[in-house]
Amino acid sequence: MEDKKIENLIRKEEKRQEEHVELIASENFVSEGVLEATGSIFTNKYAEGYPDNRYYGGCENVNELEKLAINRVKKMFNAKFANVQPHSGSQANFAAYNAILESGDIILGMALQAGGHLTHGFKVSSTSKYFKAYSYGVNKETNELDFDEIRKIALKVKPKLIICGASAYSRIIDWKKFKKIADEVGAYVLADVAHVAGLIVAGLHPNPLKDGIDIVTSTTHKTLRGARGGIILTNNKEIAAKIDKSVFPGTQGGPLMNVIAGKAVSFGEALKPEFKKYQKQVIKNAQVFSNYLVNKGATIVTGGTDNHLFLLDVKKSFGITGKVAEDRLIKIGIVANKNTIPFDDESPMITSGVRFGTPAMTTKGWKEKEFESIAEIIWKVLSEKDDKNLSKFSNDTLKLVKGEQ
Repeated sequence: MEDKKIENLIRKEEKRQEEHVELIASENFVSEGVLEATGSIFTNKYAEGYPDNRYYGGCENVNELEKLAINRVKKMFNAKFANVQPHSGSQANFAAYNAILESGDIILGMALQAGGHLTHGFKVSSTSKYFKAYSYGVNKETNELDFDEIRKIALKVKPKLIICGASAYSRIIDWKKFKKIADEVGAYVLADVAHVAGLIVAGLHPNPLKDGIDIVTSTTHKTLRGARGGIILTNNKEIAAKIDKSVFPGTQGGPLMNVIAGKAVSFGEALKPEFKKYQKQVIKNAQVFSNYLVNKGATIVTGGTDNHLFLLDVKKSFGITGKVAEDRLIKIGIVANKNTIPFDDESPMITSGVRFGTPAMTTKGWKEKEFESIAEIIWKVLSEKDDKNLSKFSNDTLKLVKGEQ
């Protein structure tokens, strides 16, 4: 590479990814095929519009590329219609809202503190600027979804759209119950499956499309292990047409054809038998990881996990904040993120919790033994009273990453 400054940063990032334990639930490591496609010559091509209906010439190859991506993702989710152009999960969500809502319409989504996403109606998101947003939370005793309470809120505020799905919720989501509530109040229902998409494809989490959900959105990089971007799925032909218009020209211009190439490669990988085996291991690892901490005396939100992530209440378990915990872990080579927990009394920049996920390290070949080892290191680090003593754990982390422990 001629640009040595950029090359140096790439090499530094390679080293960081090789030597750190990656436990951020929304991150993963893509295959060489995905990297190659995403960095390919498709970067050069403008392709506003859709296959066989473009505003530019010379699109014969990108037309076939996008068709391939669409057909693969439809097969993955058993969907009738798919749009693979959204640049991110947030843009997929906003394009979907824009397709079926008018400015000022009422939406009901999961509160950020309870495990929802910014785009589900949080006040700092443009979602709450263009739509009137209400939220639902979780049961204070179990920290799980309380459908009786969600129904009461829906009956009171009469939303035009109910949003389900989460970015920090560790239990199976019952899409059918959301659909029943939506039908009762005459609302559309959208499932944001960005986190559990890979589990759905592997048959390890219910598929919202099979349960009658109107629209499904997702990122393509988390458990799907693909290029960074978004997708929108539906089984409704009328809604599909509105979604296509909302993505382009409604909210985006030219699609990133190199990213769609990376998505298509990962979709092909997700259709292979090995993908289901991988996702099963992701869940096994998350359960072993969380159970180890519970057995040591830690407090885990909902008491455990059914999927790829869990939330550790570090304030109750160790008397520290999520920010302190995150900083301690990064000092010894463990990357996780501070995260609000239900009924948190700390700000989103401080938090009382830390979110852990297993997809990335499972991709690197980690199984139950490695996750028990990292859980023990985490327990010791977060229990340590003096930060000056943390350096002694760095070598333990590095040995684990290199397979020497």
